Amino acid sequence: MNDTYFVTGALGCIGAWVVKHLVERGDRPVVFDLGGDPRRIRDVLGENGLAKVQFVAGDITDLDATKRAVAACKPRAIVHLAGLQVPFCRQDPALGARVNVLGTIHVFEAALAAGVRRIAYASSAAVFGPSEDDGTAVAESTQLAPVTHYGVYKQANEGTARIYWLEKKLASVGLRPLTVYGVGRDQGLTSGPTTAMKAAVLGRPFHIGFSGPTDFHYVADTAAAFVACADGGPEGALLYNLHGDTVDVADVVRTIEAECPTALGRITIGGPRIPIPPLLDGRAFARDYPQVPHTSLTAGIRDTIARFRKLYAQGGLDVRDLPAK
Repeated sequence: MNDTYFVTGALGCIGAWVVKHLVERGDRPVVFDLGGDPRRIRDVLGENGLAKVQFVAGDITDLDATKRAVAACKPRAIVHLAGLQVPFCRQDPALGARVNVLGTIHVFEAALAAGVRRIAYASSAAVFGPSEDDGTAVAESTQLAPVTHYGVYKQANEGTARIYWLEKKLASVGLRPLTVYGVGRDQGLTSGPTTAMKAAVLGRPFHIGFSGPTDFHYVADTAAAFVACADGGPEGALLYNLHGDTVDVADVVRTIEAECPTALGRITIGGPRIPIPPLLDGRAFARDYPQVPHTSLTAGIRDTIARFRKLYAQGGLDVRDLPAK
């Protein structure tokens, strides 16, 4: 397609896969980030692919810098993924608000100033409150009652997007994933299952700190969803749940053990359930974006383990998310 896309938060897990998706189809991602280690992009794209990515150092809490960066690259659309995750927002709520809420406003303002007419941004299933595990799928219209600062900030961003559409006709799509897994997922509340896959490849024990069912979404599919929403679709301030496979964490461990028999009995589970409904109704997204793939949990775990094995064989497997031996 040979289009330019402005991507915030591309040094994170979903962002790295968005960059991979764009590069592999011939587009130019312009990565706007504070700077730092592009290892996640390298892990999924390789050195040759990494060389095709343009990096612009900047901070989304700086409105002028964000405006300049967007104006300079004249993107077709913006994929906005920058944000602090649950533990970091809990540790420093004021910083979390500056990055997650004020930073999102700055991205919308920069889009308006540069004439960009579409933003795909990361909301989260964390906007929902706890629910009874009765097998009911949670729809987009379900009442929001977040129980973390992170969830509150994501709810605020959804409101921000709605106002920018009502007042400025700036179209946006907010996506609400829950438990994203895959290479690069090494931070945040729900990163444990992915780290367990890495530990299994290394033959090391690991403890997943939450239990029960949750809605798992393979990161390659998540990235494809963000790019599809940036490309087009219904006009307005749209919101969609992303549904993958709702299974118990114990079933994930059994699948890991099937792929890595040496991990049998070495991955343990404990802790409370995630305070978010475990089954998201993703029918609206599937209806409006039928081209986005759905990778089964078994296939996604198999692919993730294969990628970890390849990185390990190349001497490039990052283990900082694993406990010290």
